[in-house]
Amino acid sequence: MSGKKIRALIVDDSAAMRQLLSHILSSDPEIEIVGTAADPFIAREKIIQLTPDVITLDVEMPRMDGLTFLEKLMRGRPTPVVMVSSLTQAGCDITMRALELGAIDFFAKPTFDTLNGVSEGADIIIEKVKAAARARILPRTAPAKPQATAALSGAAAYQLTNRIIAIGASTGGTEAIREVLTQLPANSPGIVMVLHMPPGFTTSYAKRLDSLCNIRVKEAENGDRVLPGHALLAPGSFHMSLVKSGAEYSVRVAEGPPVNRHRPSVDVLFDSCAALAGRNATAAILTGMGDDGARGLRRMRDSGAYTVAQDEATCVVFGMPKEAIAQGAAHEVLPLQCIAERLLTHK
Repeated sequence: MSGKKIRALIVDDSAAMRQLLSHILSSDPEIEIVGTAADPFIAREKIIQLTPDVITLDVEMPRMDGLTFLEKLMRGRPTPVVMVSSLTQAGCDITMRALELGAIDFFAKPTFDTLNGVSEGADIIIEKVKAAARARILPRTAPAKPQATAALSGAAAYQLTNRIIAIGASTGGTEAIREVLTQLPANSPGIVMVLHMPPGFTTSYAKRLDSLCNIRVKEAENGDRVLPGHALLAPGSFHMSLVKSGAEYSVRVAEGPPVNRHRPSVDVLFDSCAALAGRNATAAILTGMGDDGARGLRRMRDSGAYTVAQDEATCVVFGMPKEAIAQGAAHEVLPLQCIAERLLTHK
């Protein structure tokens, strides 16, 4: 995208929201608002006329809902899309479905601070739209019945109580984590995960994963034990770290300042795994923008853990894995479809 502006199209039935998003995005010199549309039918014509690099799409609209339009768009004219969602439970659930259909990312509907003349979260919105414009649109597969690798047995299964799998991801991570977890057998080592996602959305996402996987998946609560066949997802706006008692692990879920501008932060989780799990851990850093998790993955490698980074070809955004590779944090760089088996089989 270097050398030219990112061409953005805003699709929202609210005139006020179209104006606010235009104000936010046009404040960045690298973004040009080439048009706005009040509904998907108008948007369809403008996409043909204007060929935008990225589209922001309201989840809920009249005449045709955002999901239906997104599905048609991805079939006929694949274009990077960032969903604009309400914070209601229904909005969160619909957003999770949109990511499955091919949306690159999402953000919660912004609010305008009339006193200071700025929108809360404007920097994040700009960052997400710019990352989406550069993102790779990958072929999507519909969620299916889990096809797990062979169950662990014998000595490997006996050792599961003190083995840990740690996973970190950001943009594109909802589908990447789904791909990994649906390959895991029911007696997998305990799993701890951080995905950059706001409150509410992590709840919906964990429930969605739980319905698709052989393992059990839940949004973590403070004090939850890390058990074989279970995965814990850090809740939005809270850091999650590992706690050890004897041969057992649990998690601490707590507030605190953002780390690498994120809360939850992958580095917070990986640092705790490095300190407490060492060679009993394996870890993967998946698709995402920025560098969160790169330093922590290096610390895990230095502590004896086996570490993997997702390769560029299968990443939606090759940011976090790229930085981890640059720091020498990954023992292996693998395509997404090979990561689950490697996390299980490495001794």
